[in-house]
Amino acid sequence: MSARKSERLLNVVICLLVARTYVTKERIREVVEGYAGQTDDAFEKMFERDKDELRDLGIPIEMGTIDKFFSDDVGYRIRRDVFELPEVHLEPDEAAVLGVAARVWQHASLAEATTSAVLKLKAAGIQTDQSALSAIEPHVGASEPAFDPLWSAVVSRTAVRFQHLRSGASEPTTRTLEPWGIVSWHGRWYVVGRDRDRQATRMFRLSRIGGDVKTIGEPGAFTVPEGTDLRSLVSELAPPRPTSEAKVRARTGSCVSLRRRANAIEPYEEGWDLLHVPYADSGVLAEEIASYGPDAVVEGPGDVLDGVLSRLRSVAGVSI
Repeated sequence: MSARKSERLLNVVICLLVARTYVTKERIREVVEGYAGQTDDAFEKMFERDKDELRDLGIPIEMGTIDKFFSDDVGYRIRRDVFELPEVHLEPDEAAVLGVAARVWQHASLAEATTSAVLKLKAAGIQTDQSALSAIEPHVGASEPAFDPLWSAVVSRTAVRFQHLRSGASEPTTRTLEPWGIVSWHGRWYVVGRDRDRQATRMFRLSRIGGDVKTIGEPGAFTVPEGTDLRSLVSELAPPRPTSEAKVRARTGSCVSLRRRANAIEPYEEGWDLLHVPYADSGVLAEEIASYGPDAVVEGPGDVLDGVLSRLRSVAGVSI
């Protein structure tokens, strides 16, 4: 379903939900963005399709008489008591899926076209109950400080610059991004876009973005490539899920990143712990372990140990 059609259907729902009386088809045509400008025939077909589609989605659109003395004067409404769902309990992964839409709603309130529709109803003398909007307002939040400025940059198509701490790195790097969108993936928030520094599509986890997110240049500075599927991009760019486990001796008080990811930490000997670290790519893990120098020693498996030794020998200038 296109974004334009989705917005139009949502506006129809809001229009009929906030109105305290039945709303005529003509009034719906006037207040809902997307219907205005259509010929009579095109509007009739579009409205009938939209109405059927909403009913197929389980939205109870009622038709009734506006004036009891004129039975041919009919309109439509959505009764809040019928529309509202009972209390819903979500699993963490289900809540994450709803998170993006919820966060956007909480911070943007109603879309401009939706606000316009409600105002037009009020201007036409139709009593409205905007508290009914709570029936369709989700309440799932996101705590990352970077979310709000990044979302604003996505909407305004403004480039941003921020500090990003890559997994396993000890210092953050400055990245400049043209943000295409924000996606929830396996319970984490990511921003996806074109990395100007790398001249390539990249994704960054919001929880690894530190400091202020600063805008660069003017709004409308870039366009998202047509046909871009953000979720497909995230699935391609996301690191593979861990399938193996390495045993690494870590000096007490060191190797914080490894400790944070470890499946288990066991006392080893005085001043050392044994970490059970999950990994998907032995080369990536070996590079991280090598960066800790004498504070980390690989116990196994062999491919990780060989990778660490190779990197340490390379730094020391010793031939393998």
